[in-house]
Amino acid sequence: MASSTSFEISQFQHTPFYCEENVYMLCKKLKDIGVADADGSDLFVAFISNDKKQVPLWYQKGSMRADGAVIWDYHVICIQRKRDTSSAPLVWDLDSSLPFPSALATYVAETIRPSFKFFSEYQRFFRIVHAPVFLRWFSSTRSHMKDPTGNWIAEPPAYDPIVAEDGTVHNLNEYLEIHAHDVVGNVGTDMIVSSLTQKFGMVIDVNQVEEFFSKVW
Repeated sequence: MASSTSFEISQFQHTPFYCEENVYMLCKKLKDIGVADADGSDLFVAFISNDKKQVPLWYQKGSMRADGAVIWDYHVICIQRKRDTSSAPLVWDLDSSLPFPSALATYVAETIRPSFKFFSEYQRFFRIVHAPVFLRWFSSTRSHMKDPTGNWIAEPPAYDPIVAEDGTVHNLNEYLEIHAHDVVGNVGTDMIVSSLTQKFGMVIDVNQVEEFFSKVW
């Protein structure tokens, strides 16, 4: 089931292979156009990866397969959870062929497919970061998109690299340090509340995602 209102992806900044920056710009735009709270407090940034940097996802436009299946080293999406608990959480994935946005439950079932049996190296873990915190502290020089000779693997966005509020120029790698041993054992309300102010949020596994967003407000 899609959300009641759909948007054209072309309305938003999108540079292929720069999903973390695309989501950064997406969060800012959703705030600016009034789709999200003015301070972005109903938005969350989710980095999806694992120890081996092999993340199977479906319905991805970058796939060559009919079912949209692809294995990324990591992926980044925005999840919106309004404080009005009658509203279902929404996923904003600029690289997905599903409706934009999609209900979180639909996205998990169709794109993540938690019931699909994988070898352990393909488990999906989520680093959930509150968007107001992410917009203050995220930074990237885009150096991860250069080959050993310094050439771009994929052309970068036209705007200047994102610099954190404190002047840090590159901390993307810290967001991508996502490991099985980082996963919290219990998604409790106190732990969720504490994570909202943490620069790097918290790491949960695929089976805890819907629980997290059912408890966040």
